[in-house]
Amino acid sequence: MERKLRVGIVFGGRSGEHEVSVASARSIMAAIDKSRYEVVPIAIARSGQWIPGVEPQALMAPGDAPASPEAEAVASAAVQVTGFARLPQVQGASSSLGDLDVIFSTLHGTYGEDGALQGMLEMAGIAYVGCGILGSALGMDKEKAKLLFHAAGLPTVPGITVFRADFERDAEAVMEPIATRFGYPVFVKPANLGSSVGVSKAHDAAELRDALALAARYDRKIIVEQAINCREIECAVLGNDDPQASVVGEIVPSKEFYDYEAKYLDGASKLLIPAPIPDETAAAIRRMAVTAFRALDLNGLARVDFFLDRDTGQVYINEVNTLPGFTQISMYPKLWEATGLPYPQLIDRLIELALERHADRQRNETGLHGV
Repeated sequence: MERKLRVGIVFGGRSGEHEVSVASARSIMAAIDKSRYEVVPIAIARSGQWIPGVEPQALMAPGDAPASPEAEAVASAAVQVTGFARLPQVQGASSSLGDLDVIFSTLHGTYGEDGALQGMLEMAGIAYVGCGILGSALGMDKEKAKLLFHAAGLPTVPGITVFRADFERDAEAVMEPIATRFGYPVFVKPANLGSSVGVSKAHDAAELRDALALAARYDRKIIVEQAINCREIECAVLGNDDPQASVVGEIVPSKEFYDYEAKYLDGASKLLIPAPIPDETAAAIRRMAVTAFRALDLNGLARVDFFLDRDTGQVYINEVNTLPGFTQISMYPKLWEATGLPYPQLIDRLIELALERHADRQRNETGLHGV
């Protein structure tokens, strides 16, 4: 009988999207085809401690205290300091990352979606689902991504970058040109984070100051963008060298904008799939999504988010998420389900793409020819 592929599901992590990561891992582990894959859960606590072999729902209690005797046993065997270490032997699990065929990470946000984990896996020669080091880093950094979007001819909402050091040194000098250039309201967000963590809509100077202070808790770079009267449109992309775009969906947030609470907590936001927009607009968005995917040199998967101006009909690209939420009710898998690729088969396809890209990387020579 053919050996099952050993798939490590990495979840948790040190970012502000820790809880979202755990939820994504739970959904993947519930849906993955156990007849094809040997699944090895690998948790990362907020402290950075790696704790393998424990189901997500059994592990994460408040403060990342292991929530079961099994988790306690594994945690006590693991290295108690941040850093690299061989993972301890766990019943039914591989003993180290190197024993796995592929890693499926749900580490949304910093240290997992920004190229950090990807770099470690590249050094170790392990296949992994999703974008590479460069694409992950570019997708995470909203400032750098915008520069490449502009170079690719993709329109973005006007905005500026503010540095935490400048804001802390002289808040008024930072805020005055924002008010002069854009007026109010404006959106303020950390340049390197997702899931709307640290994002605010500022309607006046006092709110702007608070919004900048909040964003500065999460990143040294802060994006400030002009607010427009828009609809929020999303498109999923899947593939390596020949990426394909899904049908287009629309987010109808339960609050003034699609913040963390509206995304994950109140359950009142609506996902409209397909988006009720003209066919030609949807087709243009799908083309733009693939263009953005290629512009950032992405692989595997990404969700591309757009704004559709209610007043002018202009489409703006907002950002690219290289590791989008992956619960069964998240937009990325729902868009592919509506396109004809159900959730379990989407997992299969992403693993196939990971192995395909890994095999292609192995073709690269790493030394001088004949030396």
